[in-house]
Amino acid sequence: QVQLVESGGGSVQAGGSLRLSCAASSNSYRYYCMGWFRQAPGKEREGIATINVIAMTRSAASVKGRFTISRDTAKNTLILQMISLRPEDTVMYYCGAARADCYLGLRPENYNYWGQGTQVTASS
Repeated sequence: QVQLVESGGGSVQAGGSLRLSCAASSNSYRYYCMGWFRQAPGKEREGIATINVIAMTRSAASVKGRFTISRDTAKNTLILQMISLRPEDTVMYYCGAARADCYLGLRPENYNYWGQGTQVTASS
């Protein structure tokens, strides 16, 4: 079982930056595919970035060039560096972990473990 805890959300002006972290409880984290997702009220969860066990990454078109996913294996931590934030980025952000290789997929149903979420607000 993996427990995930997100942190780093907050409120910034549009154009600002935030760095989200996701701390994993299990040191087997390095064997999981990890990803960042976001979800607006009443909408489906959207995959925005994923990273596999050999640090290959994939980002959704909506955040490419602005958000960067990385992982600190020594600290069991997943990172999402966000720059040039826009008002439409204002939603809850979640990290997810998969028991098996996700093949750089961004579909939430391929992930087995979730954090509680952290709110990001970018105001114009």
